[in-house]
Amino acid sequence: MAADEFDAGRVVRFPRRKPDGAPPTGRVARGTRLAAVPVAYMGRRVAGIGRRAAGRDAATVEREIRHRTAEHLFQVLGELKGCVAKLGQLLGLLELGLAPDLAEPYSRALARLHDSAPAMLPAAVHTELATHLGPRWRSLFLEFDDRAAAAASVGQVHRARWHDGTPVAVKVMYPGARQAVLADLSVLRRATPLFTALLPGAETRPVIEALCEEIGAELDYAREAANLEHFRTALRHDPDVVVGRVIAQRGDVLVTEWLDGIPLSRLIARAEPAELDRLGVLILRFLFSAPARASLIYGDPHPGNFLRMPDGRLGVVDFGACTPWTPAFLTVAGDVGAAVVAESVADLEAALRRHGYVAPGGDLDIATVAERLRPVREALMSPTYPLSADWLREQVRLATDLSLSNILRQLTMPPADTPLLRSFLGGVAILCQLQTAVPLRAECTRWYPETAAAVGL
Repeated sequence: MAADEFDAGRVVRFPRRKPDGAPPTGRVARGTRLAAVPVAYMGRRVAGIGRRAAGRDAATVEREIRHRTAEHLFQVLGELKGCVAKLGQLLGLLELGLAPDLAEPYSRALARLHDSAPAMLPAAVHTELATHLGPRWRSLFLEFDDRAAAAASVGQVHRARWHDGTPVAVKVMYPGARQAVLADLSVLRRATPLFTALLPGAETRPVIEALCEEIGAELDYAREAANLEHFRTALRHDPDVVVGRVIAQRGDVLVTEWLDGIPLSRLIARAEPAELDRLGVLILRFLFSAPARASLIYGDPHPGNFLRMPDGRLGVVDFGACTPWTPAFLTVAGDVGAAVVAESVADLEAALRRHGYVAPGGDLDIATVAERLRPVREALMSPTYPLSADWLREQVRLATDLSLSNILRQLTMPPADTPLLRSFLGGVAILCQLQTAVPLRAECTRWYPETAAAVGL
């Protein structure tokens, strides 16, 4: 149901989506929709106690609760769009790290969030096009499909044909998306004390602020167009990667060359393992080499943004989350990497403290840190390192352990590393889905030879 959630004899009501398909923009309206999720969940839990008391199988009741909660959560995320839809994208990447019995209902709901978020209706699309391209916007196109071809977190994409016959993708920002994102960022900033409680050793406020600035920058389509052209120029001679050119950009509308490929999200379940592994290596190379080749970090890796082109090349779309690269990080990577490869616990602790990954004077269980970084050493020292769902599940289990002994509670992160972390997490999650055997050592040596030499590769 679009406006209410009926559960266990009760109806939880929250503000309806606007008639034109635009997301709610008010802080109260958005907060109410999100608040309805845990309220409904608690209602299901209470009702579940009664069903178990009446003789229903406990495992079956628990599974039903998870399914209904997943459906509700991602319905709300899809309708709100904005930052919370980006949260849904991140959950979609990391749900692979959940045990299969827990992840299954979330997998189904997330697939719909990625591919079928509630669409902006044609009248609203036409209004936005007229606002940003002018009242005679139709004269710019030979054809324009009113049906959305894809949904993004702050906009949707339509297939069209430019006036010169070029097939194009027309990205239109949702009306009200800017206000919605700003409202979400305000909520995220106010949630900083929660993150501080979970990670007492970390300076969470500047990291959250850096994340907010990064997400806010994605509202600038002129910036996205510049990022896209920068990547296209940097990769113009790459035989394995294609980036479409910018056709036009005006206000909250971005027109780019249409890439007629198959999204990775559709290939994962049906392509041959060897083909998925090949695409995974291309994605690794694209993400890993982006700072060296384009001086930018690609910050939004998820299966919907990568395509297999008809000729086998990797197509890449959506460049709104790109961030300028800071080469100074190579010094950090060299210092930490050298200590990891040499298995020097003393040098590792010194490097982590020197580069700001431990609060001044803070305690650090360096033996546990070294153990957690062992997979990095194995990946660097081997020709290839196999990634898989099982591997990711173990890493997620360790990272999300809420016990006071979790080593993450002793670590912090410089705010400047936030874009790198976002790209890294998304990239690793995709490679685990593809079960890629990553040639990390070869890519390090190819793109960052001086750093590789400093590490000892």
